[in-house]
This record gives sequence, C-alpha cells and structure tokens, in this order.
Amino acid sequence: MTAVPALESHAIVRTCRGALLAIGLFSFCINLLMLTASIYMMQVFDRVMVSRSVETLLLLTFIAFAALSAMAALDIVRSRIMQRLGAWVDERISPVVLGIGLAGGAGMTQGAPGERMRDLVEIKAFISGSAVLPVLDAPWTPVFLLFMFALHPILGLMALGGAVVLLAMAILNDVSTREATVAAGAASGRALRFAEAAFQRADVVLAMGMRAAALGRWQALNREAVEANDVAGLRSGAISGTTRFLRQVLQISVLGAGAWLAIEGRVSPGAMIAASILMGRALAPVDQAISTWRAARSALDAFRRIGEMLDGATDRMNGAAETSTLPAPRGAVSVEAATVVRKGMDRPALRNVTFEVAPGEVLAVIGPSAAGKTTLGRLIVGAEAPHAGHVRLDGLDVSAWDAELRGRHVGYLPQDVALIGDTVRDAIARLSEASDEDVIAAARLAGVHETIMRLPQGYDTPLGPDGAALSGGERQRVALARAVFGDPCLVLLDEPNANLDADGERGLHGAIAALKARGTTVILVAHRPSVLKSVERILILQEGAARMIGPRDEVLARINQANAAPGPGTGPVPVPREAVPQRAAGGQGA
Repeated sequence: MTAVPALESHAIVRTCRGALLAIGLFSFCINLLMLTASIYMMQVFDRVMVSRSVETLLLLTFIAFAALSAMAALDIVRSRIMQRLGAWVDERISPVVLGIGLAGGAGMTQGAPGERMRDLVEIKAFISGSAVLPVLDAPWTPVFLLFMFALHPILGLMALGGAVVLLAMAILNDVSTREATVAAGAASGRALRFAEAAFQRADVVLAMGMRAAALGRWQALNREAVEANDVAGLRSGAISGTTRFLRQVLQISVLGAGAWLAIEGRVSPGAMIAASILMGRALAPVDQAISTWRAARSALDAFRRIGEMLDGATDRMNGAAETSTLPAPRGAVSVEAATVVRKGMDRPALRNVTFEVAPGEVLAVIGPSAAGKTTLGRLIVGAEAPHAGHVRLDGLDVSAWDAELRGRHVGYLPQDVALIGDTVRDAIARLSEASDEDVIAAARLAGVHETIMRLPQGYDTPLGPDGAALSGGERQRVALARAVFGDPCLVLLDEPNANLDADGERGLHGAIAALKARGTTVILVAHRPSVLKSVERILILQEGAARMIGPRDEVLARINQANAAPGPGTGPVPVPREAVPQRAAGGQGA
C-alpha cells in the first residue's frame, strides 16, 4: 500500500488553478453570450421593424441561434469541468483526510474524522451541483451594468442602485442567519453522533429498557437543530421574498423609465425592451445567490475546516518523512519516562513509566482498572504518542517508523475488538491481497482455524457490521489471528482472554507458546489471572506509574505476601486480590 502524500489547503487552490481559470473564462463568455436576447431584441425593433427586411431578420435570427448554441456548449463544458473538479476533490483529498483521521490527526477530537469526511461530501456536492452557478455568474454582473450605462446613464444608475440594494439584502441574509445556521449544524451533528452511538449499542439499549430514554434524548437534540433551522429558514425566507419583490419592482421601474426615455426620444424602443431584459439578467445572479447563500456559506465553512485539518497535520501524514530503509526489527521494546496526560483528568494517565523488554520475551502488564494499561499498550504499538518520554522499537522511536512499515512488524489485539473487512479472510489478512496459505497459517497459529471452518462459508463468511455475524469469542480469536498475521516481531494483546471459553484459552496459550518459540516479543495486558502462566516477567501499573517489574514468580510471591499481611512496611498492594493467582511463589496456580 503506497503512502498518501501530504496536502495543504493552499496547495488545493494551486493545483486547481488551471480548472478555476477555465471555469472563470467560460463563465465570462457565457455571461457575454447572455446578451444575445437583448441585442437581438434591439436589432429587431430598431432595424427589422423599420426596414421591414426579412433577410435581415433571418440573418439576425441565425446569428442569435449560433450565439445561443455556443453559450449552451460552453455551459455544458463548464458543468463538465465542475463535475471533474468535484471528482478530483473526492479522489485526491478524501484519502488524505481519511489518512489523517486514521493517524489520529493533530488535535482531532473523537468523531472529527467522520465530520471532516462529511464536510468533504458537502464541498463536492456544492462544486458539482447547481448551487455554485450563481456564485460563478455574480462577478460578471458589472458587464451587464456597463451595457445598461451604454444604453443610457439613467438606466445604468437604476440598475447599479438595484444591484447595491440586492447585495445589501444578501449581506443582511448572511449576518442574520449565520449564527442560527452554525447552531443548527452543531445541533444536527450532536443528534447524528448520538443516533450513531445508539445504533451501535442497540443490544444494550433494548436489553436494559433504554429505548424510550434514548428516543427522548435524540428528540431533544434533534429539536434543537430543527428550532435553529426554523430560525434561519424564517429569516432567510423573509429576506428572499423581499428580494424577489424588490427585483420585480426594479425591473418594472427600468421598463417604465425606458418607455419614458423612448417617448422623449432619448433612447430607441428596442433599447427600452433590451434594458428590461438586461436588468433582469444583471440582478438574477445576485437574487439567486441569496437563495443559495446558506449552501455557499456552509461549503466555505467546510473548506475552512478541511484546510485547518490539512495545514495542522501535513507533517504527520505519513509518520516520518522519507527515512532510510531499515532492517526488520527484532522486537526489542524500550519505554523511557513515558507520560500521557488526558484533558480533564486530575492526574496523568501514565506517569514517567520506564522499562525494557528483550526480543522474544513474554511480558504481562497488570494492575487495577484505570491504571493506564491500555494507554501503555497503545503507546507501544504506535497508536498514540506520549506527551513526554519515548517508546522505542529496536532503538528507534516508534513514531519515527513509517506507519505502514512498522505495521508489518507489529501485531495488535485491542481491548475493544473491531473487525475490518467484508469477510473473515479480509479481517485476518489486514485487508491485504495475501495468499490463502498465509491467512490459514495465522488462523492455525491463533488456534481458530477449526472454528472458522465450521462457519457457514468458512473464511469467506461475511462479517456483517463490526463483525456482528460472529460471537464475542469468535471475534476475539479472529482478531488474534489478525494480530499474528505476517509473522510480526512484536505482538501486543490487550485483555486477549476477556471473551474466551476453555477452548479459546487453550488456543491463546498455544499461540503465545508458538510466538515465543519463534522469538516474537509478546506483551500481554492482563486482568484475568489464567493468562499469566504463559509469561516470563510481570510489570505492575498503578495510578499510571510502574510500581514493580520482575520475573513472574518473584512478582506474584511479593503480591501474595503483601495481600496476606497488608500493613506498613510490606510494600504496596498494586492490584486487587482477584486480579492475581491466589497461590504464592512457584507459579503453579498462575
């Protein structure tokens, strides 16, 4: 898989410069050709009606048809360019935004990657749709105003005044609806996120009688969005109605003024009709821009948010920049004074944690809930970076490894198992085009091959959303096969036996033994004591700090001694009694 190149917001405009210039040129030509009807009307009234020449009428009509055909062709080409530009946004920028989201882009909050993807869809829809046309045509309004002044200064001044009035109405529309529009968007986002969370946990909602409460909460959130939309829609509707009224009044006024000037002999009758048509054409983009202003503003805000995301994460897109080709790591892990601080927490999630794991060693990380075990695991596999300190793999900082390259040498079984892919095979192969032999080898190593073969379609069994087609234990065992796929040098397993039955436990221990025999470094984040019999050393975390590390039997003996006779001078009791084996040193009960 090739890395996605970084992209900055100004680079987007620079890359699109040629297309934007073409769109601007076509828009100028299209608006010039829109003068065809006015000029044709003037010539018919001022020349044909006076000379009664059929030949002149036919020639003028032919020229008008040719001009209109050219305008239609240019409009089609412009629309095609807009469609291609929208497709470019989707093909070029979407992978970058998704890549930043998957890399945990700088400063991104939970749910932000999905929101930025929705922003991208909104931008594409705006560029490719009809809402952008008034924005493209509005800058050429001065061309029509100049023609109005050419007909007569009074008509030009009336048209200019009308354009200023409509522009003021457009600004008023933006100012009066901006706050409500932003509030509606934020409320809609909150309602959508709540609904998605409720759908994902529908079994919990139904099992515990939370359906009515969840529905009520969503209705309250959705009501906020509806009310804010109502406020924005009411104000925008009132301004749009007023604008349409003013536009009709202005057009009639220009027609009346043209008739008066024609009576006075200061303009021709054809100019009177042409002025009315030109007035409508000059004010149409401004009038239409008011109705599409909210869509344009929303797309502009979406582009701004995308730009902030791109500019803030350009240097992080592909992990390190271009680095030298490094030999495959052996699996030596070194954690040096690692510290992680969570926003809103009164203490660090991890505090100055330091330890080392030799290649091929099996280490268990244990401790009470909220001790920082999962956070430490995320640091080791590179899913998160410490705020202070370093985590190194074979001496190189984990964050300095190219993410794709590092991923080939690391296996990770997270606490919350989520299987990605259409089938069981996809999930184990990490979405790669791996051979069947490699996939089956990983499944056999994880002890799940026979289980998979009993599924309706074996390795081709569809997973369903979040692996819903499998049981909790099956999902965990398939995720274990995914973790050991590709012969990684480091495998981190976070609560790997949380959902396993006796057969699953045996398969897990067999997998750990096989990995150890291969020289693979294995780190277990454990809470259930049965898994500890497969480890060599134990690290105890408590309140984010490393309290003890050493050989398994020695650490277990000290824990059991402290639990048997707690008191001053016996040392800390780092984990609850139920979190460790109850037999003392020797490890027979581990």
